[in-house]
Amino acid sequence: MTSMSRARVARRIAAGAAYGGGGVGLVGAAAVGLLVAEMQLARRHVANGSSGGRVPVADGVYGHAYDVPGEPPLRLTMLGDSTAAGQGVHRAGQTPGALLASGLAAVAERPVELRNVALPGARSDDLERQVGLVLSSPHPVPDICVIMVGANDVTHRMPPTQSVRCLAAAVRRLRTAGAEVVVGTCPDLGTIEPVQQPLRWLARRASRQLAAAQTIGVVEQGGRTVSLGDLLGPEFEANPRELFGPDNYHPSAEGYATAAMAVLPTVCAALGLWPAEEERPDVFRREGFLPVARAAAEAADEAGTEVTAAMPTGPRGPWALLKRRRRRRVTEAEPARPSV
Repeated sequence: MTSMSRARVARRIAAGAAYGGGGVGLVGAAAVGLLVAEMQLARRHVANGSSGGRVPVADGVYGHAYDVPGEPPLRLTMLGDSTAAGQGVHRAGQTPGALLASGLAAVAERPVELRNVALPGARSDDLERQVGLVLSSPHPVPDICVIMVGANDVTHRMPPTQSVRCLAAAVRRLRTAGAEVVVGTCPDLGTIEPVQQPLRWLARRASRQLAAAQTIGVVEQGGRTVSLGDLLGPEFEANPRELFGPDNYHPSAEGYATAAMAVLPTVCAALGLWPAEEERPDVFRREGFLPVARAAAEAADEAGTEVTAAMPTGPRGPWALLKRRRRRRVTEAEPARPSV
């Protein structure tokens, strides 16, 4: 599918999500049936992996060295599915939430309190419950929320309009409450090792189409997106035993670190912590202003690409800024200090 075709379909899905339209198919019904069957086989393979489904608890305060008496820590909350939770690794410091909290603390030179409400196996329709947990807790509203979701929507055949509608509603509630929001869009399921061709191609197509539609929905609600896409694809192909976790489905510690390196600059930019000169588009990095649907389609085709709202109106609807930020290296986080 070309970038322009993906932009048109993503625009239709986002419009259906916004105005209550019916489902817009990502791939043909027969193909989806085959894809789901293959994914179920993959999930059974996952169930036999050595991770046991256990997710390390990473909640707590990171960046102890930056403690200043009387100054509260920044508050980071993770929402979404098993990728946001960090399933597939054994130590809390290897989860994406801990990696992002530790990296954010280093950039801000300020402690970061992490809370993770992500649920392995969750689809976008679980975000309403997760956001409710975040906003109804006695803790203050987070400074920033990172959402990673979408893979289970594809494998469980959730209509993409419903998927985008649920995600957009979650972003809207968090933004209305005062939190910044960064969404890591649907990863490329075509990189999952147990899924064979030609279904890997179908998985890639469905994943990228949903990612593009998610981007439109998120940006229209004032959030930012980072395309996870096939971010790990080349590494998976070259070093599958290194970058896949023990279950061959979820990323390993190295895989999560690669994803966190792509997301961290956008998290910092959303909080105003990135150098001002880097907020301007760099033509040498092929950055610039585009209609939001085109920006979404391009981001879906190139992992690690950020899309954020720019101008509310333009010749072809809202416009967005497409950024390809330089990644910041992250390392395994030190143990967290319990939250007060």
